[in-house]
Amino acid sequence: MNTGEAAERGIFFKRIDGVNDGAPADGGAADRKPIRRNSRRKGSCEASFWRGTSRQDVQKFLMAARHYERANKEPGKRNGPLGGVALEVLALFANLVNFKSGRLDPSLDYITDKLCRSRDAVVRALKALREHGFIDWLRRFEPAPNEGRGPQVRQVSNAYRLSAPKRALALLGRWAGRPATPDDEQAGREDRAAMEAEHVKALDLAGLAAFKIEDSDLAKALAVMGKAIDLRESAKRTEYQSTSYSYAGS
Repeated sequence: MNTGEAAERGIFFKRIDGVNDGAPADGGAADRKPIRRNSRRKGSCEASFWRGTSRQDVQKFLMAARHYERANKEPGKRNGPLGGVALEVLALFANLVNFKSGRLDPSLDYITDKLCRSRDAVVRALKALREHGFIDWLRRFEPAPNEGRGPQVRQVSNAYRLSAPKRALALLGRWAGRPATPDDEQAGREDRAAMEAEHVKALDLAGLAAFKIEDSDLAKALAVMGKAIDLRESAKRTEYQSTSYSYAGS
């Protein structure tokens, strides 16, 4: 028996031993990936995980992520805590999410193909987005009947959900729809007071009365009196100017 025949027989008996031990003869068990920890059955977990959203909210999440990336970028670093690929992934998710149901479950292969990014780069981007609170996900599996004694389920794409942390939304200011902070309210009061003072300075007596008095009847009466006073003062100034010109001419 030559070396080639011995090798073939060795492989043959090895396969037989594998079958006797319960492993499939074609080596398929090695190709079947195990189900990831904390995976949920597809179709039974999404209803309580996905939430309906709107185009405005999704755009707000995107803008918050971009502001967050710039605000937390360290000097000398190329990227912030999220990175450019993460922002690309988030923008893709914003175009894929179903606004009514919140459904969002693209596969890794789909994401990498659409963005022309490596699998490792996309995985790192997803991890960064989750760590900083811009997405969350559920791992899922589904039944997959297999011949033999191997696993009867298989891993499928994650279910994703978009969100934004409060610290990122705060960077959007009032555009985010958040309540104004005490500092914002104080600044607003000061601005309004300055504008009101400027407006009052330009009013005549009639306008000032109407502006200051809430009682409409009283305001009208004071406005009439104010107007009369303004007319009298104007007449006095005109008379004084005429007299001055007369003396100057003589």
